[in-house]
Amino acid sequence: MQNGNLLDELQWRGLVYQHTDGVAELLAGGPVSAYIGFDPTGSSLHVGSLVVIMILVHLQRYGHRPIALVGGGTGMIGDPSGKTNERQLLTPDIVAANTRAIQAQLERFLSFEGENAARMRDNAEWLNSLSLIEFLRDTGKHFTVNYMLQKESVRSRMDAGISFTEFAYMLLQGYDYLELHRRDGVTLQLGGSEQWGNIVAGMELIRRTTGGEAHALTVPLLMNSSGTKFGKTEAGAVWLDAERTSPYQFYQFWLGTDDADVGRNLRFFTLLSREEIAQLDDSTLHQPEKRAAQQALARDVTRRVHGEAALAAAEQVSGFFFGGLDPRELTAEAFTILRAEAPFHQVPAADVAAEGDAGRLDVFKLLVTAGLAASNGAAKRLLEQGAVSLNKRKLSASERLVPASDVVLRDGHVVVGKGKRDFAVVQVR
Repeated sequence: MQNGNLLDELQWRGLVYQHTDGVAELLAGGPVSAYIGFDPTGSSLHVGSLVVIMILVHLQRYGHRPIALVGGGTGMIGDPSGKTNERQLLTPDIVAANTRAIQAQLERFLSFEGENAARMRDNAEWLNSLSLIEFLRDTGKHFTVNYMLQKESVRSRMDAGISFTEFAYMLLQGYDYLELHRRDGVTLQLGGSEQWGNIVAGMELIRRTTGGEAHALTVPLLMNSSGTKFGKTEAGAVWLDAERTSPYQFYQFWLGTDDADVGRNLRFFTLLSREEIAQLDDSTLHQPEKRAAQQALARDVTRRVHGEAALAAAEQVSGFFFGGLDPRELTAEAFTILRAEAPFHQVPAADVAAEGDAGRLDVFKLLVTAGLAASNGAAKRLLEQGAVSLNKRKLSASERLVPASDVVLRDGHVVVGKGKRDFAVVQVR
């Protein structure tokens, strides 16, 4: 368990946007139960979600109890915060499946054992059985329409229009805070800066119905130094699900962090100490070409999200594409990633074998099959230029025909290369 002041740690890391008066005293006064809600509108969280997840991690490290609330109930409605248009409503089956997937991802970060064991909650447990009349009488009566219209999540949608369904969302989130206050003694809700209005509504509901005290703490909206939203790439969002964003792509995302952003990201997304981060900041300033900070960031986050084996495989594939790693050295897991990242083709052995010699492969045919040459003539020119490699070994102009036993790797694979960066994987069957 970490010693010291949690709020100071969060502020040093830049993880605090705003908080209510009294949060410092609350956190210093003994173990606190605090929660963050996760919206199950998709089957996976993305890297932007890691900001609030790491808040829960820090809470637990300092002896507090983190509670991750998955919105199996509110996911049926959709949070208007930060949205310019009405969300498409999901079916109960989809929301339930998304909820299970998100719970599994959150369990990678938090410990569910010990005195301050984390807890998972699903608000479908209380919202799905809540009657409309009961909700309006016991919750709705505590909020005026004028109060709700003042909240940014509603006010920003007034011109475009907002349905009553999404208009009422803040009341449902407020009800969640009240339920967790009653069930788990929660006195602190955490969230993104756009959630401030919803969180304050929950605090107000707790005060009016129980007379209890509750607090709020939000994290800043994360933007890159270029002004783009963090976690967005040309290919789309970067997901925590390995099926949607492979461990290699995930590793490369962090490795590609701009020098202007890497120090902040080390503070936000790792548990490295102040001393370690200061050393990496110094390296970025004086030896940026080494990219030591980016490597530390990529290793730490990939390990936490995908595990040690996936990190090792991602590093191996990175070493293959951008270093001198021989594909023979790749583990089975790394080779699977390579097949997914490079163009992959399966071909009958007869289609790439030398004429009249099944024991040798025709490099021209391999290049055409791999999509690295449009024709045998183009393949011939590449070979004559010294631009062709098999399994990272550069071929001479005379090596059109090569013994299959020399180049075929596990399960009949051959890595065909054009130049230094253009590769394809061919499986000869």
